[in-house]
Amino acid sequence: MLAKIFYILKPLIPRNVQIFLRRILIKIKIKKYEEVWPILESAGKKPQGFPEWRDNKKFAFVLTHDVELQGGHDKCIELMKLEKHLGFRSSFNFVPERYKVSSEVRDELVRNGFEVGVHGLNHDGKLFSSKEVFSLRAKKINEYLKQWEAVGFRAPAMHHNLEWQHELNVKYDLSTFDTDPFEPQADGVETIFPFFVKHDDSTEGYWEFPYTLVQDFTLLILMNESNEIWKKKLDWIAEKGGMALLNVHPDYINFSHNPNKIEEFRVNQYEGFLKYVKSKYKNLYWNPLPKDLVEYLDQNYL
Repeated sequence: MLAKIFYILKPLIPRNVQIFLRRILIKIKIKKYEEVWPILESAGKKPQGFPEWRDNKKFAFVLTHDVELQGGHDKCIELMKLEKHLGFRSSFNFVPERYKVSSEVRDELVRNGFEVGVHGLNHDGKLFSSKEVFSLRAKKINEYLKQWEAVGFRAPAMHHNLEWQHELNVKYDLSTFDTDPFEPQADGVETIFPFFVKHDDSTEGYWEFPYTLVQDFTLLILMNESNEIWKKKLDWIAEKGGMALLNVHPDYINFSHNPNKIEEFRVNQYEGFLKYVKSKYKNLYWNPLPKDLVEYLDQNYL
């Protein structure tokens, strides 16, 4: 109930106060959920018939980024260069009607082998407020998907209604998670594997790719932890042969030598985690773009 009241009042609360209150909420919750977070053991069960990863890799490692504001948008190329230097590729999801999304930035990402997706429409918390609102906005979201030649979507704040989302012209969705009791809509899908969401009784639908590594904002800012929890969870996912999917926001990364702002973390937290993956699991992981994962699953699982 306390969390629900907070999210209703959130737009009226200054950002630094929001973070302070959310830190309190997490401290209240964390002991209660230690049996199901960050690892939910039952989520590691491999679905029947699920294929081996491409080239018989041990696990899939999928990197995604939600770009919340103009400041995050303006850091995307720097983040892309960091990942490319380390040999990784990722997808960047932009909010079409919250800030100016540069076609030059989108083109530069795609030209370098990265992917672009759509992250809601306005990021105002109202996308799923009613079926009517969702349907109206879905039409506009589909226009941006077509304009950007994008095939993936993630809703703001991980809100989701997997049935309604059939109205989106996408091949995959990123709006769920295996287990995360700290999200406003905390109904985890309880699996670290992708799954297909059919539309009624037809063969049409889209792939759902839940994030399986806690989001950067929750871990590094609200909890004020290090990347050790990412490493611990990744090791478990690798053991289970699942999909390690991470969502990192360029908005919250401090690339400079200046002191962190209240909602920033040092880039070395993320860079260090990527180096850990690259070193410990050399030649053992597959790092597909989400759209490439769709293609592989379409051919090998459906």
